[in-house]
Amino acid sequence: MYKILSKEVLSNVVKLMEIEAPHVARKAAAGQFVIVRIDEFGERIPLTIADYDREKGSITIIFQELGKSTMQLGKLNPGDSLVSFAGPLGHPTEIENFGTVVCMGGGVGIAPIYPIARALKEAGNKVISIIGARTKELIFWEEKMRAVSDELIVCTDDGSHGRKSLVTEPLKEILDNKNNTIAKVWAIGPAIMMKFVTIATRPYNVPTIVSLNTIMIDGTGMCGGCRVLLEDGAQFVCVDGPEFNGHKVDWDNLLSRLSFYKNEEKQAVEHYEHTCRIDGATVKGRE
Repeated sequence: MYKILSKEVLSNVVKLMEIEAPHVARKAAAGQFVIVRIDEFGERIPLTIADYDREKGSITIIFQELGKSTMQLGKLNPGDSLVSFAGPLGHPTEIENFGTVVCMGGGVGIAPIYPIARALKEAGNKVISIIGARTKELIFWEEKMRAVSDELIVCTDDGSHGRKSLVTEPLKEILDNKNNTIAKVWAIGPAIMMKFVTIATRPYNVPTIVSLNTIMIDGTGMCGGCRVLLEDGAQFVCVDGPEFNGHKVDWDNLLSRLSFYKNEEKQAVEHYEHTCRIDGATVKGRE
């Protein structure tokens, strides 16, 4: 069992948990992920590692409550335990001194981009970071990102915090600036955001790395559910990734596959919420 050491509510739908998992923390690296199961009947939830503490033996995960399983996970508290916490999985981010790099995090993607930006900064890179979300309430870890960046740009769709724009707008300005020679871009966030980042960087021929963990199911290469189409053939996100050259990803295929089970996911959430209401009424009645 893997104990929840601490919990933080970052917004009404985004939660942070620090999990006691010494064997994972011992080998964790930027870019890798874990597979979480709440109980023996729970589905496998892939979550990119947001941070790790080797001395404490803990892993930090950040997740958005979108479906039944993440909603259920969000109800757990410090002292509760998870039945399994497998990792670290996937290939770590390639870290070296590239020069000037851009790290982009959209929404919950701010969490996994943080250890990447930190590692790149420690390797001697000049790190320009861009983080964004729909509104101010969904922005988190701003100061942590600022601490590992030479420059930080914050964007919100509604202009409630930072700059009112999509994250691709300051990216284009940076790429257009003749004083900048951008060696590489990392982008993690919603698939549609990563798609448009790769569209923005393609004319400049800037290598762009994206993380595709959201399409994973099994996490070990057995189920084939995370198959992603690339220009040079299909690969599996869990064993070949989770990071890929964004310019080679078939984004239309990926976006289509992400919507395959929306109806089933909606039904699962409705059933879970209905069950919680009944259980809550029963407990209240007993009081």
